[in-house]
Amino acid sequence: MIDKLEGIYNRWREIGEQMTHPDVMSNMKRYIKLNKDYKALQPIVDAYKEYANVLANIDSTKAVLKTEKDEEFREMAKLELTELLEKRDKMEEDIRFMLIPEDPQDDKNAMVEIRAGAGGDEASIFAGDLYRMYVKFCEIKKWKVEEVSLTEGTVGGFKEIIFEISGDNVYGQMKYESGVHRVQRVPKTETQGRVHTSAASVVVLPEADEFDIELKQEDIRRDTYCSSGPGGQSVNTTYSAVRLTHIPTNTVVTCQDQKSQLKNHDKAMKVLRTRLYEMEYKKYLDEISSQRKTMVSSGDRSAKIRTYNWPQGRVTDHRITLTLYNLQEIINGNVQELIDKLQLAENAERLKQELDN
Repeated sequence: MIDKLEGIYNRWREIGEQMTHPDVMSNMKRYIKLNKDYKALQPIVDAYKEYANVLANIDSTKAVLKTEKDEEFREMAKLELTELLEKRDKMEEDIRFMLIPEDPQDDKNAMVEIRAGAGGDEASIFAGDLYRMYVKFCEIKKWKVEEVSLTEGTVGGFKEIIFEISGDNVYGQMKYESGVHRVQRVPKTETQGRVHTSAASVVVLPEADEFDIELKQEDIRRDTYCSSGPGGQSVNTTYSAVRLTHIPTNTVVTCQDQKSQLKNHDKAMKVLRTRLYEMEYKKYLDEISSQRKTMVSSGDRSAKIRTYNWPQGRVTDHRITLTLYNLQEIINGNVQELIDKLQLAENAERLKQELDN
């Protein structure tokens, strides 16, 4: 382990030196990449320094025990050695997890899409419940939420809503929410009191920036049209809505929630960039899924991941067969416990793979 840590430490120092070179500082794309790598290695470097110090103290304490004749002093050294060995073992366990290669997308912002699935109006209402759950979760995390586009349901909720979440390590937390969410409850429209099952799909993508996806303007067709739905006097009077079509992939993105055509264009470009990035990222998820069990959906929008049962007040995550009986707390934004347990299961699987290799 110490050899691997020393290698990481040397790499960290090397990156630090590279970042001061004029040719690197003039290349913004390379500088940003090196800066991200430098920051990502910092916690491991800090742990390495502390771990190396503990190992040195263990060696010096053992040397004292070999030469010291005073029994009282020897007893103190034995106690210190016991504490140091316990600390070493704990640090080694923590460092093993730190050495698991992180998903390089984890520190990105996230683009989230919620779509009503089977269940008609109740599915749209449930999609609205999921959106509010994530908004409350983001408030707890002090993350910023910005709507990109939405289509409202006929009796409430959303047929579809796309929103951006920005903050620290957003995708690293939210990625576990991708998949089909089921709800079992008595709909408001149900007169017989029967429990119905409806569904909504959640897709969470790491937001792609201009350094990830290079878009050529000649590959994009831009159309403008009058926005529809709520929006005041500008609706159906100004060409503020924007439709972008990426010609090589026939990917279409629309945005009309802003009164400004320029703002709608910027938002649409952000979604288009992320959609194109999704195609490449899905290949990565498919690859790791073939190598090991993963708690993150590989992009299959039909993968059922969680059930919310209102009559029993329970939430079941099917990936780790976890059932919690605090549905109301979870719907009110307390999603962290589920994410933590999924993350723990994911890391344990990744550690197992590292040890097997």
